[in-house]
Amino acid sequence: MFFFKTIISFLQDDEYRDLLITTVIIILVGTMTYHYLEGWSVVDSLYFSVVTLTTIGYGDFSPKTDAGKIFTIIYIVVGIGMILSFINTIQHHYTYMRHRERKELLKNKNRTNLHTKKRAD
Repeated sequence: MFFFKTIISFLQDDEYRDLLITTVIIILVGTMTYHYLEGWSVVDSLYFSVVTLTTIGYGDFSPKTDAGKIFTIIYIVVGIGMILSFINTIQHHYTYMRHRERKELLKNKNRTNLHTKKRAD
């Protein structure tokens, strides 16, 4: 349940939503470019785009054309910063939401304990 609350709050913030949209656009640009330049299927192109930008690099695909190689150089330089920023932002937002939830739970627990203590007196 917490995960879904975090996602919803993430998407409600304009800055986060813009970052998500930019990240999706970068992945789609890579996907369509590899599909066009290398002749790969859309799924293979998407797979290669994500694997490349997350720096996993399995090595099962690599561009064969000069245009594909040049695009990959540019794509990596531009895209990795964006992907890392996106992942970092998600991590910070998740941590913030967890902290806020714990703080709220502790506040409610203290309020309940105080109320129970007053009734016992």
